[in-house]
Amino acid sequence: MKAVLKWVGLIVVGLALGSGLAVWQIRTGGLGNDVRVGPWTTGRDVGTADADIKTRAIVALRGLLALPAKEARYFTAATDSAGAPLSGKCRYAMTGGDIAARWWSVTLYDRGGWLIPNRWSRYSIGSARIPAGQAEHWTVQIGPDEQPGLWIPTGTDGPFELTLRAYRPQGEMARDPSRISLPTITKGECRP
Repeated sequence: MKAVLKWVGLIVVGLALGSGLAVWQIRTGGLGNDVRVGPWTTGRDVGTADADIKTRAIVALRGLLALPAKEARYFTAATDSAGAPLSGKCRYAMTGGDIAARWWSVTLYDRGGWLIPNRWSRYSIGSARIPAGQAEHWTVQIGPDEQPGLWIPTGTDGPFELTLRAYRPQGEMARDPSRISLPTITKGECRP
């Protein structure tokens, strides 16, 4: 009887640990990672019938209200362009140009995929905020301290990630996102 209880206990612990690890991996994973463009990752199958079970689980937990691939393409960055993890203690310059979509936005989240509260109640920048004369070359500042112009506050000293949403993607953005150019993310000064 003791041996049976021991095995049952081990099975229960194994299932609990395995389930917890699976949920953690899905909650902390980006919206796909089979395509990398600089610091940005995406999945080719997000929003399609071809999505595998892991992609579907990630979208169900982190991509609430995700649109089909022909309507939106989603990219996530958890590192800067040099590969260092994004930190709320640092300032970053996100620099880009024309993004082949009808409209786009970049939103800052914690690693669990939730908005990070900040005293300015500012969480994203969209293409409508980019002045017409700067659409081909723009810079958005990201950091803990208020800055003039286009700026997203980090709202935390901890890690964060950025999600770029391209609505009604066009051209290569829609067909093969591995062949496009996306904004660079350059680290500036960091607080101690």
